[in-house]
Amino acid sequence: MSTKTFYLRVIASDRKFFNGPCQTLIVPLEDGEMAILPHHEDMVIALSPGEMRLLDENGQWIYGVVGRGFVQLVNNRVTMIVDTAERPDEIDERRAQEARERAEEQLRQGKSIQEHSHFEASLARSLARLRAKEKYHV
Repeated sequence: MSTKTFYLRVIASDRKFFNGPCQTLIVPLEDGEMAILPHHEDMVIALSPGEMRLLDENGQWIYGVVGRGFVQLVNNRVTMIVDTAERPDEIDERRAQEARERAEEQLRQGKSIQEHSHFEASLARSLARLRAKEKYHV
């Protein structure tokens, strides 16, 4: 592997989203985004639902929408584990819009703290999907 890349695995609950050398990974955080480059300091990072971008070893950008999860960086190897990961062209816009409406309705009903947190995550995930669909026009 080149000194300009690191090994990246992106694993969702239902599939491997990416597995191979990567030049740059940009992930969504609670308060913005974070870029990960080769030979980054070892750490574990909590992820929020949102858009992720990665630059593969060939210089091609790969875009995705991810749910909650975390990234572990150890010895120039990055493992990203998330509940969901989809490319913009895989997103069903109608389904995302329906999920958004359901989550907004559930939040208005004033549920328990645990349920409220669950519905906030659902709302964030559906909004990230809708933004990606609009942004990449797929």
